[in-house]
Amino acid sequence: MLKATLFLLGALLLAGVLVVYAPVKALNVLAPVHTHTRTVGLAYGPGPRQQLDVYQPARAAPREGWPVVVFFYGGSWNRGKRGDYAFVGEALASRGILTLVADYRLYPEVRYPDFLRDSAAALAWGMANAAGLGGNPRRVFVMGHSAGAYNAAMLALDPRWLKPTGHTPRELAGFIGLAGPYDFLPIENPDAKPVFFHPDYPPGTQPLEHASKAAPRSFLGAAKDDSLVNPQRSTQGLATRLKTFGVPVTVKFYDRVGHTTLIAAFGAPLRWLAPVLEDVTAFVNGPPER
Repeated sequence: MLKATLFLLGALLLAGVLVVYAPVKALNVLAPVHTHTRTVGLAYGPGPRQQLDVYQPARAAPREGWPVVVFFYGGSWNRGKRGDYAFVGEALASRGILTLVADYRLYPEVRYPDFLRDSAAALAWGMANAAGLGGNPRRVFVMGHSAGAYNAAMLALDPRWLKPTGHTPRELAGFIGLAGPYDFLPIENPDAKPVFFHPDYPPGTQPLEHASKAAPRSFLGAAKDDSLVNPQRSTQGLATRLKTFGVPVTVKFYDRVGHTTLIAAFGAPLRWLAPVLEDVTAFVNGPPER
């Protein structure tokens, strides 16, 4: 009993240190290296932020190829870089998922919708190159956290963005959104206001309004007590809307995590916080057909 108590206290202390002081750096430093092969800085466009990193599983690929996830990080469309999310690439690769972590241009260099055009180009690159990387081009998922989940949702639900690349959301095996803002007008976050031209919002900016029967099967996860993005309005709201169109949706709300620690729970030292990695893996490996 004493040993178990000390272990729990140590785990809680470690979680506190990681979350408060240097979560991204620590999670990346502590990520296992034997689970994957990482290739950095592959260009999907001409700009310096139009690059992605590839995480190939160390395990042998199945005959049809690994399932593929193209991941977009959050940061209110103001900040973030793909290298900070190596722990996400490692986590998914450790479960046999070929993972691409992509950068995209941020405010103030661009505003809506240019970061969606970048995200669409990155996803299209993944779809076109999946087979050459050992992946299954018929099992490509788009995934994101926070602002990145917004990007992923728009690519999955609104065909405007993939159309110029020659692709369509119908080619996707699924959409995975974690703590995403899918219905957020009027904007309260001061970082996001200029990104969407507050208060003169362009039409069609909300993922929820693009829900339709054409949407791919979806996984929507959020912290139960998310203080940044309302989980009932966005996550539950989009899930309910998709279900009205007959789209298969898996919804998960997690205790013991917040908006940021939801994605941090992909890191090896913090996976005990919430089973989000296991749930996403199960979704990716689930039935491909409706």
